[in-house]
Amino acid sequence: MTTLVTGATGNTGRHVVAELVRRGERVRALTRNPAAATGRFPAEVELVAGTHTMPERLDAALDGADRLHVTVTTGLAEVGPELVRRAVAAGVERITVLWGGEVGPVERAVADSGVGWTRLEPQEFMSNTLTWVESIRAEGVVREPYDFPSALVHEADIATVAAVALLDDGHAERVYNLTGPEALTTRERIAILSRAIHRDITFVPITHEQAVDRLIATGVPRAEAEYVVGWYAAPDEAARTVVDTVEQVTGHPARTFAQWVAEHAERFQAPVEPG
Repeated sequence: MTTLVTGATGNTGRHVVAELVRRGERVRALTRNPAAATGRFPAEVELVAGTHTMPERLDAALDGADRLHVTVTTGLAEVGPELVRRAVAAGVERITVLWGGEVGPVERAVADSGVGWTRLEPQEFMSNTLTWVESIRAEGVVREPYDFPSALVHEADIATVAAVALLDDGHAERVYNLTGPEALTTRERIAILSRAIHRDITFVPITHEQAVDRLIATGVPRAEAEYVVGWYAAPDEAARTVVDTVEQVTGHPARTFAQWVAEHAERFQAPVEPG
């Protein structure tokens, strides 16, 4: 059996590839630049050039694929249904879709595909914490507009659930809300980070408008920036409610934020001045 993983070098995609390889599966990793991805995956992973936002160019990548993992990203809503149609026509029998935060055209196309499908609906990724790297390294500061509890989930747990749904029976037409094992406020996350890197980190509140402007400065459209910051202003109940779906599906407890921090602590360390 062969699984095609879209977004294979992304935050979750690379973990999906790794988990499938660990289970002895044949994997095709879809990436815009296979040359740049060389060395990031085990030798047995087949790197294929392409992007899921251009499904008309993916017939070769889909040829012989039995399973498909789709990560819904910007630009996929318009062409995602065509990707699903081509996948089913190529013989794909199971699809996992990592949703884009709402049930949109891609998610509906997967549900209507006629093949076995599973939708993954994770809450906030622990990897969002990486947006703090620069300010922590340079100043020992985190600037955010809100301090609310979030049931953060480790990207590797999302990937493990995806692998189980792709390979094992009993997950067809299931929708999985995924969280970590605890809901942590911004200050609580900072405290865990601080202990891990042995450095005081200060939380500095900023305004809603400052948070929006910060995102716009990175190239995010205003409407999207307003949506993202608005979500942090008033997260729904699911975002702060811990569920045990990861453990129920995988048989293992969800990874803690402290575990995630231990894996990434070096990235938050201040650079060492030359002596």
